[in-house]
Amino acid sequence: MKVKLSHKLFAAFLCTSVLTVVAMVVIMQIYATRNFTDYINRVEIEKLNDLLDEFKEQYIEHQGWDHLRGNPRLWRELLHPRNYRRNPDRMLPPPPPPGEEEFDEAEPGSEMSGADGVDEEEPAPRPPPPARPPRRLPGPFSIAPRVSLFDDAQRLVAGHTGIRQEQVLKAIVVDGETVGWLGLQKRTRPSHPLDVEFARQQARVFFLSGMVTLCLAALVAVFLSGHLVRPIRRLIEGTQALSRREFETRVTIASHDELGQLASDFNDMAQALYRYEGMRRQWLSDISHELRTPLSILRAEIEAMQDGFRKTDRESLQSLHDEILYLTKIVNDLHELSLAESAMLTITKEPVKPLGLLRSSLKSFATRFKDRDIRVEDDLESAPEFILAGDESRLKQVFSNILENTLRYADSPGTLKIWHHHTTTELTLNFMDSGPGVPEESLARLFDRLYRVDASRTREGGGSGLGLAICKSIVEALGGQIRAANAPAAGLWITLVFPLFSSKI
Repeated sequence: MKVKLSHKLFAAFLCTSVLTVVAMVVIMQIYATRNFTDYINRVEIEKLNDLLDEFKEQYIEHQGWDHLRGNPRLWRELLHPRNYRRNPDRMLPPPPPPGEEEFDEAEPGSEMSGADGVDEEEPAPRPPPPARPPRRLPGPFSIAPRVSLFDDAQRLVAGHTGIRQEQVLKAIVVDGETVGWLGLQKRTRPSHPLDVEFARQQARVFFLSGMVTLCLAALVAVFLSGHLVRPIRRLIEGTQALSRREFETRVTIASHDELGQLASDFNDMAQALYRYEGMRRQWLSDISHELRTPLSILRAEIEAMQDGFRKTDRESLQSLHDEILYLTKIVNDLHELSLAESAMLTITKEPVKPLGLLRSSLKSFATRFKDRDIRVEDDLESAPEFILAGDESRLKQVFSNILENTLRYADSPGTLKIWHHHTTTELTLNFMDSGPGVPEESLARLFDRLYRVDASRTREGGGSGLGLAICKSIVEALGGQIRAANAPAAGLWITLVFPLFSSKI
């Protein structure tokens, strides 16, 4: 079953909120009950303080605690200070309840005797009055059942017989000497009906607060899940549009967080795909154009030979051979580019001497430069040799392509200046011809595949526009850089930068 991301986010937010609220309510309930119980204990301890003076007077009056041992009646009266003050004779039993009178036996001459003095029948004795229930202790916090009296050695004298460690003790001090201890058994939970009702009310308040919080959390979860999923939906729609090759698609950047960065990266990717799609179309157009010309020439010449309009002699066969060589070069260059762009170009890095390779390449092109009346000026003869990690055959290919590019496009007569400079880590080679130059808007595309500036550089001898693109791929594979700029004298200036393998030798 497919579950939407918005539902997952909503469930995650809601579950987190439920767990948080439940934990909060439970913790608040536990702490509220504990604090309320502590409050009750503190109030009862204050009531215990009120009894200290009473028991101090008892000790002074009786010179000890023996009168309280085995005397529960006196113990109960001492725990009722108000009743004790109203009835000083605390040893006497309490009066009978209202409506009950005590009658003695009838005496002679009383109203119980007959009028003529004859004794009437004696009435049956009355049944004893029913036992009265014990009186409740005054006040909202009844502490009497939990009060204990201990002597100076903390031996129980009277009262509650609970565990000693669970009691709060207050010292009874007479003349600066502790003569006893008054203990109170602490409460562990509310037991009075008012206390229990108050705790229940607090629990209901916590529960209602938790329910309200959960409802608010659910609303916030709905809003957040929708807010987070909305830009993701836009990205999904944009991705689907890109899969339909609609590379002009862009998504709106509505925030500056990670989702906003993702939307920005998506737009950059779409822009790159749009650019690559244009380059792909241009690439196919250029390839078809490059291949169409030699194929058209081959077809025309072969058909002319078949129809008898041209003789099949050595000159005709040489022309066909030249066109085939040109086609072969284009195919080989395309193959080299495809290998370089797929990172499959074979590069063997080993110590090589770039200046020696450049001098060798110039010697092989010397005759062609002379025929084109292009003078070469360089500083290579007296230059010290350097060593870099490279591939000898690939470096020769780079130098040959640059020199070939100069032969094809530089004006005749002209010059080609070559010089170098170095640092401790880099070697820079410069190639500057005498012109014509390249328009500024075309410099950035000079190393693109099949790109030629036909307006200023006329193709002679079948240039394919792949030489500089291959140079760029090889130089970058060797860890170097290649740049193009217009020379001060209106020519083309190509710069190669290679990392040095070691110092000069």
